[in-house]
Order: sequence, then C-alpha cells, then structure tokens
Amino acid sequence: MTPSQIQTRKVPLLDLQAQFETIRDEVRAAVDRVFESQQFILAAEVAGLEEEIARYSRTKFAVGCASGSDALLLALMSCGIGAGDEVITSPFSFFATASSITRLGARPVFVDIDARTFNINSSLVTPAATERTRAIVPVHMYGQCAEMDPVIEFGQARGIPIVEDAAQAIGAEDRRRRAGSMGTIGCFSFYPSKNLGGAGDGGMLVTNDPEHARRLHMLRVHGEERKYIHKVVGINSRLDALQAAVLRVKLPHLDGWSTGRQRNAQQYELMFGDAGLGDQIELPLVRSNARHIFHQFVVRVRGGKRDALRAHLRECGVGTDVYYPVPLHLQECFAFLGYKEGDFPVAELAAKETLALPVYPELTDEQQDYVVSSIGEFFRG
Repeated sequence: MTPSQIQTRKVPLLDLQAQFETIRDEVRAAVDRVFESQQFILAAEVAGLEEEIARYSRTKFAVGCASGSDALLLALMSCGIGAGDEVITSPFSFFATASSITRLGARPVFVDIDARTFNINSSLVTPAATERTRAIVPVHMYGQCAEMDPVIEFGQARGIPIVEDAAQAIGAEDRRRRAGSMGTIGCFSFYPSKNLGGAGDGGMLVTNDPEHARRLHMLRVHGEERKYIHKVVGINSRLDALQAAVLRVKLPHLDGWSTGRQRNAQQYELMFGDAGLGDQIELPLVRSNARHIFHQFVVRVRGGKRDALRAHLRECGVGTDVYYPVPLHLQECFAFLGYKEGDFPVAELAAKETLALPVYPELTDEQQDYVVSSIGEFFRG
C-alpha cells in the first residue's frame, strides 16, 4: 500500500475531532457562560454537574475533583486507609489504581483477573484477605463491570469498604446496577479519551453514604469544613468550572455515544466472523446481565503475534493501543511488594496478548471493514 493510500484510509484509535464537530456550538456557549460568570473553581457549574452525575449513576451524592486518580486517592482517604493497611485489587489496570493505595502508606494486595473479561477474579478476593485488609478496589475494565456480588457479600460480611474504580465505565451496569453505585464509593475519570471526557483532567466520586459525601467535600479542599477552618488534612483537588460546563454539554449525549460503541462492537463480531478470523482473534466477552459500554474494544491476539499485528496495523494507518503492557505487580516501583513474574499468570498473559481497536461511535462501516480486512491481510500474509 502506498503512503497516499494509507493516508486516505487512516483510521485513528479515537477521533475526538469528529465528536467535537457535533457539539461545537454547545461547548462554545458553555465555555462563554463560565467566562461571563468569572466563577472558575467549583461554583454553580460543578454543583450542577454533581447533581446530574449522581442522578445518572443512581446515587444520592456526587463530588467533583481534579482527576480520576485523585478520585481514587480521596475515596481511600475517606475510608481511613493508612500505613500498614492492605487493600485488595487487580494487577491489570492503570497505574493510579495501585499508586493511590501506596501513596497513603498502605499495601496493594493483588489477585489475578478473569481471562475473558479482564476484571478482577471475584472468587479470589476472600482467599487474599487477612486481618489487615481494610478495603477492596475492583476495577471495571474497558467499560464492563466486574462481577460484584461476591465482592459486595464479602465486604458486607467483614465490614470492609469497596471503592469501585469505574474510571473506564461510567454508565456500565452489573445486574442493572450502575457502575459506581454498588460499592461504598465509586470513582470516575473525565480524561479526554473517556466515553465522557472533558477538555482536560477531571474526576468525580459518587456515593450513597452522607458521611462519606461530607468528608469528600472537605478532603478535596484541604480538609476545610468552612473557609480557613480545617477539620482534617486533605488535598487540593477541585474540579474546574470550565471542565464541568463542557461535561454538562456532553452528558446528555453519553447514552447515544455508548449505543454507538455497542453497535460498532456488534458489527466487529459479524465482520470478524465473516472474515474467518475466529482462530486468530478472540473477541471481547459481554457478561450476561451486564451493560458493556465499550470504552475500549480489546481483542486477544494468540500465538505471540500481537506486537507484529500492531506493527502491521500501524503501517496500514490503523490506530491501536495496549492497555496495559506491564501488569502492576511487575512495575519497578512496586518491587518492594515482593511479587515476581508468574505470580498472576492470567494478567501477565493478557498484557502480552491484548490489543485495543478503534470503536468510537463516529467510526464508519467502511472504516471498520478496513480495520478487519487489514487484520485479515496480516494473517493471510
């Protein structure tokens, strides 16, 4: 294929420009509204977004903060996690899942993942618990909720809080329960590439517990109960009004965008089947009684061919990414935890075989056909 042909057929992993074109006037009006008010920190825009996110997530409260990473940190702070505590979580996630635990002096205790959903294997949570276990952080990977019932039952029996890392899963459901609403506190990210993404960093915590809501409001502003009166030591993690205004424009479109992602995922299933690629490519599994919102469409590439396929797709102008190439227990900064290669074989294999393909709602049938035909070309090679 010539360079000009590649440029013509280029398919990015995500096309935020295509999304912006559909809401340009609404976004600009919202930004103008903030500048006219000159209220840039918290204030009415953030309060409005908090009400709307709480309603969307089917929780009583929502508290905006500066990022999804801060949301995890604030949630654990509100749960009283500190030095010497253990927190059970997944080794197959974005770095912030574990760093939020270690920043408080606590220890991440990893358990392996489910091979098909890439979420924490809920059956392994109870065996991993000790008398030092003080919280559980299940991660809803790629837009699909973890199997929550066993986690909830264990947490309730032991009085252990559950912090849902729902950074990739706003609007996803497990047995008709929205992501973020099932645990003690749920954490969302509004990083621009998320299904509901801002114009920069932003995050949100949701909860049904009024005491946690009260503490989170304090913790995000240096622990202030009222101005200059500090009840606890918190951090500076306020959601900007500009981000809230942009997100308020986008939120009414979210379910439509999620439907578009689901439609594209179903189309991929048909196309991969028609192309006879079932032996080479394992498609995502959608759990029964689940709403998968396909933040990412992640396939497995068998036979050690993932990196070669990715290189081929790059040459074809198809965007891909690997989420995540190094499991958390093998990161250099977590060597002090004492884990080694082979401790979590399912997560380690996933890190070597998974590949995210374009699935954004504006993706056209022609673009999808090109993605699948380019993969077929590689395997016929």
